[in-house]
Amino acid sequence: MHKDMKKKRDIAIIGVGQTAFGELFQYSYDDLVREAATLAMKDAGVGAEEIQAAWLSTAFPEIGVYKGRSGMDLSEPLGIFGIPITRVSNFCASGADAIRNAANALAAGECDVAMALGVEKLRDRSPQDSIVKMMVELTHPFYQKGFTAAGTFAVYANRIMHEYGVTREDLANISVKNHFHGTMNEKAHYRACCTLDQVLSSPMVSFPLTVMDSCPTTDGAACVIMIRAEDVDKSKHKPIYIDGIGLSVSTGWDLPFFDSRQKFLSFQANRDAAAMAYKQAGITKPMDEIDLVEIHDCFSIVELITYEDLGFCKVGEAKDLIRGKVTTLGGELPVNVSGGLLSCGHPVGATGVRMVVEVATHLRDKAGARQVKGAKRGLTHNIGGPGAIASVIILNNEH
Repeated sequence: MHKDMKKKRDIAIIGVGQTAFGELFQYSYDDLVREAATLAMKDAGVGAEEIQAAWLSTAFPEIGVYKGRSGMDLSEPLGIFGIPITRVSNFCASGADAIRNAANALAAGECDVAMALGVEKLRDRSPQDSIVKMMVELTHPFYQKGFTAAGTFAVYANRIMHEYGVTREDLANISVKNHFHGTMNEKAHYRACCTLDQVLSSPMVSFPLTVMDSCPTTDGAACVIMIRAEDVDKSKHKPIYIDGIGLSVSTGWDLPFFDSRQKFLSFQANRDAAAMAYKQAGITKPMDEIDLVEIHDCFSIVELITYEDLGFCKVGEAKDLIRGKVTTLGGELPVNVSGGLLSCGHPVGATGVRMVVEVATHLRDKAGARQVKGAKRGLTHNIGGPGAIASVIILNNEH
């Protein structure tokens, strides 16, 4: 998306739906598609026959179920045929990118009712049939040996601890916060509080990141139904409007680790995507103009870095937001009141859509015990690869 592209506020989300996230061995990929889509269509008050175009987000069809390789894997379980359906895969930003494509198609007049659905089935596999194994065997024979997601982000964590005085306790408290939030989300993978000591004493994955600093791999699906704002019928719909969408691919897969300019203190993709979305939404003071945020906390360090990348604080001050409980429910800027990826889990293709469902639910004042009071504008953030790809979506409940 070009940085000067106009606002997306002429696009409305009128239906949202999400399955439970977890180890859903009893459900197939198709079951998850049907449940999320049916909930979203019911919420929107539309039938399957009214969907004119759809985007299916599945990041890893090669893992376990071999589903999600094309649009056929959305059309078949829903019985929707004869319309364009596109499979989207963009690492952890896949779901957000599906929404971006649907919004662009609506804005271009290519369809009147669009669906964006994200789904992933990551638990139907043996422990040895992992994403790490796939990367090692199918990608570059040298670069990927020993590569893990935790190892990637641990590099950033160690550097930030050295430069800014961030402690292991600061990182662990992000997990404590998000697990507390997760207790109020009936669809989260994990719904139990944890203590600081439990996070710190859980098995080390890649120093300083422990098991409880890391999100689980998960099954789940989420869906949104979208139309143009001019077609909203407020007697029928409960619309949430898209203020801005930014998507940036700011580096190659291995480039951060072979670039002498890289300081491992920030993700350029975050900053680029945020700049696009903020410009479209007219946001100049994010801390004052946004009411809640869903950040891609695949590891606790990523949430901390993203506070700065999204402009919620000055460089080096992210730790102060955690220490001051600014980002806890009831604080000035609640972050990951869903429980985040640390509690909800991370069915990769579904996560970006799930975040939009979460924020939309708050903007409708329907989030129950975890409701952010008076929320009018929210933001979702995803980052994929080694900080290579990022998406920022801004939502508003007023047109």
